Amino acid sequence: MSIATKTGDGGTTGLMYNRRVSKCHPRVEAYGAVDELNAALGLARASAPDPAHNARLEGIQKDLVILMGELATQAEDLPRYAKDGFSVVSSELTAKLDLIVREIESRNISFKGWATPGANLAAATLDVARTACRRAERRVCALQEAGQLHNMEIIIYLNRLSDALWLMARQAEPS
Repeated sequence: MSIATKTGDGGTTGLMYNRRVSKCHPRVEAYGAVDELNAALGLARASAPDPAHNARLEGIQKDLVILMGELATQAEDLPRYAKDGFSVVSSELTAKLDLIVREIESRNISFKGWATPGANLAAATLDVARTACRRAERRVCALQEAGQLHNMEIIIYLNRLSDALWLMARQAEPS
């Protein structure tokens, strides 16, 4: 089977459970922005020299796959989604980010004023990921404002992730 199914040639794309929507639907905008964030995290992971840091980023990427799956499922299909064994974004995922924030803050990582991205490659890629995260958060908020988001934990998760990415970028900068 080819990746070129041609089913999107008319400007629609598939969601879970064979639902089709416009490629500019707020749901597609939301999970597409999270996909961009995941790619930015992949770049950050590939450019980071610390194996522990890489493992942390890979864990976040795996959690984003859960988030994207949930966003790619319309509300009426969420019970089936859960019944089929797919995970949804929970406060436990957000709690993992809270631990990262606390751990980095315990090292007295601080910054006065605005951060200027680009101190080094590792920090710069994390700042790109952070801004992608904020864009994804805005797209998910738009989905919520359209009455199509049924799990507010997704917004909380993305908000916390951007905080964690900001701290990781500051941590990656030279002292």
